[in-house]
Amino acid sequence: MLGFLSMARTKTPANIVGPQIRKRRSDLGLTQEELAARCQLEGFDISRGTLSQIEAQLRCVTDDELLALARVLNVTTDSLFPTEKRPKKSATTKASQRERRG
Repeated sequence: MLGFLSMARTKTPANIVGPQIRKRRSDLGLTQEELAARCQLEGFDISRGTLSQIEAQLRCVTDDELLALARVLNVTTDSLFPTEKRPKKSATTKASQRERRG
């Protein structure tokens, strides 16, 4: 059996985006059921129970799921990360932006 693939509950959060997903859903006035239905209309098959586990940080979120949730919530993926955990633009990215302008 592939035990290493199971998503067992641990004391540490399984994801860091759950609270921001819950907040954005709430800001839009959507229930978990309504958000799950919108996701399904967009081709992202997720149940209310799975969404609940993501929001409660009990379930990991794959890259594809993060992209789909951001699209349905009409936000960037970066905005779903806590402020202190958001990826910072690297010096290389900033330098290449200056070169393109330059």
